[in-house]
Amino acid sequence: MARLEVGDILPDFRYETPFERGLFMSSTACKANKTALVFLRYYGCTLCQYDMHEIADHYQRILEGGSQLLVVLQSEPKKLAQQLTPDAFPFSIVCDPQQELYHRFEIMPARSKESMLDSATLRKIEKARQLFSHGEYEGEELQLPAVFVFDGRLSISYVHYGKTAGDIPGTDELIALLT
Repeated sequence: MARLEVGDILPDFRYETPFERGLFMSSTACKANKTALVFLRYYGCTLCQYDMHEIADHYQRILEGGSQLLVVLQSEPKKLAQQLTPDAFPFSIVCDPQQELYHRFEIMPARSKESMLDSATLRKIEKARQLFSHGEYEGEELQLPAVFVFDGRLSISYVHYGKTAGDIPGTDELIALLT
């Protein structure tokens, strides 16, 4: 499949969270005006933990706009279920340990560790290290992020393929995209 673009219809897919199985994105998307799907690396990654907590801190503003957000991680659902409670985050975590969605939507890893870092990402990593401890490594360590926003019919209105490990829209930008 080619990279997603604005105007495309997101192909429906079945997914699981640490606490639920057999969900379909089409059924999830129709519950909100807009949905953001944020692809990160894995839960043990301090940078990913930082991004997830930043989103969680502002999630009420997303809900107030009638929207929702899901985070996709390369983590095993059983491992996350052991580490988290069902209400640890106000959004669902889509588990993709085999990276099927990353491949399907052509969310590529960086060519090297050096190429996935820029000054903004390094500053973000420093903040993350002050707040979180690195956990178990999972998935593709060089994985880059991506963000897709779509409506209840899976029609995509925003596409962002990250160029560095920390390259996702900030929470204010995400909220603006969802309202």
